[in-house]
Amino acid sequence: MDEKQQIGQLFDRIARTYDGLNHGLSLNIDKYWRRRTVAQMKPAKHALDVAIGTADLTIEILRRGKAEKVTGLDLSDQMMAIGKKKVEKFCSGIASGETKVTFVHGNAQEMPFEDASFDTVTCAFGCRNFSNLDAGLKEMFRVLTPGGQVTILEFSYPSNQFVRALYDFYFTRVLPAIGRMVSHDKTAYTYLNKSVKSFCWGEAFVQHLHDVGFREEHFMPLTFGIATIYVGVKPLNR
Repeated sequence: MDEKQQIGQLFDRIARTYDGLNHGLSLNIDKYWRRRTVAQMKPAKHALDVAIGTADLTIEILRRGKAEKVTGLDLSDQMMAIGKKKVEKFCSGIASGETKVTFVHGNAQEMPFEDASFDTVTCAFGCRNFSNLDAGLKEMFRVLTPGGQVTILEFSYPSNQFVRALYDFYFTRVLPAIGRMVSHDKTAYTYLNKSVKSFCWGEAFVQHLHDVGFREEHFMPLTFGIATIYVGVKPLNR
């Protein structure tokens, strides 16, 4: 089984408890992070939400009117099944009642979309799961229209030593124990901690954006650097 299949199956296993654990273990701070992320987006006609999962970011995009329609891409069918139900419920409560989201099973490093298909691309907590970060970022760049924006929310590692010590204790001891107890999965929440600590953040992540072609790159740390928003723009001449 290759790494992409493993990631998809990992999230399939924890899909049922994913939202409850995420919101509960973060004390709902993850909702604030998504609101801040969507606030950085420019309004667009068609957005691509990479690693859409259970569609929390997509629903926030629709709630704030930042895109007329959204296509979501993910490797986990079980996560998307939950996301579809949430989107249908959200859309039933708005004036038109029209569902404006399409879910696509696919790999972010080999996207099944034509060049320049989307006005904006988003990704929340998905990039660190790419086996090749640059390959995923290149695909985001490829499917963006010239002048389009990428907005990425990802965990990062706090630079403050005191905050880092608390972070390490929580992510190493508390979160895996509760995650195992609630999700009944021995590996998923251990994987989360390892993937965060081994992943790049801050200026290093921005350099990856620059290397694949994005410009006007910048980043915004959130909550003592536990999470970070990254923004880049595809040049008009590309």
